[in-house]
Amino acid sequence: MLAVQQLEAGYGESVILRNVTLRVEPGQVVCLLGRNGVGKTTLMKSIMGLLKARKGTVAYNGRELTKAAPGRRAKSGIGYVPQGREIFGQLTVYENILVGLEASRDNKLQSIPEEAIAKFPVLPTMYTRRGGDLSGGQQQQLAFARALASKPDLLLLDEPCEGIQPSIVDDIRDVIRSIKADGKTSILLVEQSLDFVKSVGDYFYVLEKGAIAWEGGLEALSDEVIKKYLTV
Repeated sequence: MLAVQQLEAGYGESVILRNVTLRVEPGQVVCLLGRNGVGKTTLMKSIMGLLKARKGTVAYNGRELTKAAPGRRAKSGIGYVPQGREIFGQLTVYENILVGLEASRDNKLQSIPEEAIAKFPVLPTMYTRRGGDLSGGQQQQLAFARALASKPDLLLLDEPCEGIQPSIVDDIRDVIRSIKADGKTSILLVEQSLDFVKSVGDYFYVLEKGAIAWEGGLEALSDEVIKKYLTV
């Protein structure tokens, strides 16, 4: 499904990612781990096309997307929930979710799909409220629903649990598990909480100094690996 090969990217003259190679297979939840500042968000932005790759390739469902604009990547079936949520504060909750339809591959889709909001039943009760008036956790749910509105085959989730209350963290865990059980949508997840990623992940990559330092399944994510690459 998603194949990143020897990707190099950065900002200005600074190289952040070096020869990064990873895969996300259909139906998988792949977790990207690493200490702060190692390039996790840079990699997500590079996959989404918000940051141009200097070297390497990004392919999705066998199609080369390395030079494609973010809009084309979204319309190819990739949904993105960025770090910090980036909802539109002056738009209503309903309008924010409608924005997600712009990335849909179905040009006839003009109303919010039921599956986009079914996992967040509180959102329809807030349709007329401005996005900027919601709590951090509610905004995270809104950003998630906005991404689901386009019916993506792949979701990129960058720190979806950052700075939100435990009850909504549990809700997001349940949503990810539900998506995983359905088997139609793959997920690439960046998250700091080891307990969280262990509860949802199938396969794990660890970034260290902008490069993949380790990869493996849940059974291989040992205390030794955690201590070496993830302990601050």
